[in-house]
Amino acid sequence: MEKLAAVQKMPEKVSLIHGAGGEMMQSLISGVFAAIRNNNAGGIGLEALDDGAAIPFGDQYIVLTTDNHVIKPIFFPGGDIGRLSISGTVNDLAMMGARPIALTNGVVIPEGFPIEDLRRIVRSVDETLEEAGCALVTGDTKVLPKEALDSIIINTAGIGITDNPIRDCGLKPGNKIIVTGTIGDHGIAIIAHREGFKFGSELRSDVAPIWKTVEAALDAGGVTAMKDPTRGGVASVLNEMARKSGVKIVVREESLPIRQDVRAAADMLGIDPLEVANEGKAVIGVEADRAEAVLEAIRKTRYGRDAVIIGSVEEGSGVIMKTRIGGQRFIEPPLGDPVPRVC
Repeated sequence: MEKLAAVQKMPEKVSLIHGAGGEMMQSLISGVFAAIRNNNAGGIGLEALDDGAAIPFGDQYIVLTTDNHVIKPIFFPGGDIGRLSISGTVNDLAMMGARPIALTNGVVIPEGFPIEDLRRIVRSVDETLEEAGCALVTGDTKVLPKEALDSIIINTAGIGITDNPIRDCGLKPGNKIIVTGTIGDHGIAIIAHREGFKFGSELRSDVAPIWKTVEAALDAGGVTAMKDPTRGGVASVLNEMARKSGVKIVVREESLPIRQDVRAAADMLGIDPLEVANEGKAVIGVEADRAEAVLEAIRKTRYGRDAVIIGSVEEGSGVIMKTRIGGQRFIEPPLGDPVPRVC
């Protein structure tokens, strides 16, 4: 009840947790930005609060999305802010079922930022664009006094094309839930690197553009809903998909793909790996009779080798985990990601 009250009561000022995914960010969006009335260009608009917007164009849809990236540190094991900025936008397009076509890039740089670091970021951007199969076609650059900004900020917007937009609200009873790989890699890697924690092996972010993995799933058929578990993690995404679809999701604890080193680090830090960000994964709802075919197709892709079916959709509401010892517990939507500035 205390958590619910915290979400329902809008404070007078914005706090950091309002940008950390989860219920607090949703309350800010629904309590402030949802007041925009001019919010739809004919298809799926801001009112849907999905990963992007879809605009009818002939017999297809143009999908549009945008992302700000403020991660700290900007270089980390497995990636950097450049790779993150491209992957995050490509993946949001992919979650709507759209093939990425072109991206824009807006960069805000603090005075005194090393030119060589900027070159390194630009190289990473270009390499990730090539991997994703799209182009960066326009951009904007601003420089602020060093006391006004502590690090570089990158905004990336993207457009894609699809014949049939996929929504995050399309789950139906009987569907299976697939996650395309291991959970919690990015968030745990970021906090370990940021704080200088050593856990025996180097924890690495999963940041990657996953359109080809998603494309394989779509080609296999039967996909009903998709969402990428970034801020707030899998826990936030499952709850949002269940709420929007008007269904209950039941997951099996033993099926959750969590790397042993990530689980150990999360336990030591007191963090639930289900609540931390991933930057190269998708949660996908699939018709039951196509689930194995979709899973097989995903596993054949570079970033889908560890994909598993983690649960199913039933009538009802909420998200429930069946534990290893035979019990059940609710997976509640987190107030926010426990790792700040994770993307």
